[in-house]
Amino acid sequence: MLTKRIIPCLDIKNGRTVKGVNFVDLRDAGDPVELAAAYAEKGADELVFLDISATEEKRKTLAQLVLNVAEQLNIPFTVGGGISSVEDVDLLLKNGADKVSINSSAVKNPELINQLSDKFGSQCIVVAIDAKNINGSWKVHLVGGKVPTDLDLFDWAKEVERRGAGEILFTSMDHDGTKNGFANEALAKLSTELNIPIIASGGAGKIQHFQDTFIEGKADAALAASVFHFKEIEIRELKERLRTAGIPVRL
Repeated sequence: MLTKRIIPCLDIKNGRTVKGVNFVDLRDAGDPVELAAAYAEKGADELVFLDISATEEKRKTLAQLVLNVAEQLNIPFTVGGGISSVEDVDLLLKNGADKVSINSSAVKNPELINQLSDKFGSQCIVVAIDAKNINGSWKVHLVGGKVPTDLDLFDWAKEVERRGAGEILFTSMDHDGTKNGFANEALAKLSTELNIPIIASGGAGKIQHFQDTFIEGKADAALAASVFHFKEIEIRELKERLRTAGIPVRL
């Protein structure tokens, strides 16, 4: 059985790591390069860097940050935010990123997924999906969760896989920052209906939540931010507890 991955997420705004609740009320969480190096040392399997203002402000993800991070890291990392072209991805991968994450640009131009997958390989293309449960239906949202669409989460996820994405990063906007647990029902449905790995995001508050999302949510990886940034959960202890519960992790 493949090992389950623990992935700290660093939301970047103006060069700093920030964290909010339900995508708002941001507070500073530290220098991203320093945090990245510390997480690698503490046993994180991968890292995700999301420039959360890049799409909204029509900026490109900071290629220089990727260079700085690549110099410090010996684990894979993904970069997302404002990526909308083959050229964007080419630069980020050349600067040291292992994977790129696209979100709003994929919805606006689904063919971009095909182009990126064909040129760089599906293994380095992650499609991030932010969705909210509205009257029983999960609806995809864009631009950091600010713009609702009529797209159904599960229909879009299947199209994303069909077009060549290698992985899906699903964030439940309802759970984000609440520390009440992941959206395991939706995650389990995604994992059952798709053949590519699903990363759970939004809602981690305690070790039990990670255990639940791997067992009930059938997630392949679990991503979290504030519980790691503010040292509420230590990665080593988390992994030891998961292994004790019979969940395969890399220690």
